[in-house]
Amino acid sequence: MKQSGKGRQIFITEFDLERLEEMISSVEQRSSRDGRYLAELEQELTRAEVVPSAGIPPDVITMNSRVRLQDLDSGEELEYTLVFPPDADLEKGKISVLAPVGTALIGYRAGDRIAWAVPGGKKKLKVKKVLYQPEASGDFHL
Repeated sequence: MKQSGKGRQIFITEFDLERLEEMISSVEQRSSRDGRYLAELEQELTRAEVVPSAGIPPDVITMNSRVRLQDLDSGEELEYTLVFPPDADLEKGKISVLAPVGTALIGYRAGDRIAWAVPGGKKKLKVKKVLYQPEASGDFHL
């Protein structure tokens, strides 16, 4: 479960929304073990403000964005690139949008705080910086 201030608005590009909805549909048809994460992602998408790719603010986390996060409990800084499941590779810092932290990141902005339930309690992160966002770099179809 993701939280970042009650009722915090998140943003998603039309292009990402289309690709994420296609992914959700294809995974659901195969009855996946990712069902709970799919439901959480769908919930996030329904409350997101959809904007054209060219109109997304440059500090919003979109698909294929690279971000610097800070673990608010340990102070550790982490870098991840948010990717579709087939491209995920944790050793290379590529995290799936279906991973709990990936679902938690989509649509949030630099400065936002994110908290979600994990087996040992709650994980809390702060989005320090969006290091790369495809749309801000003119890469509208990554």
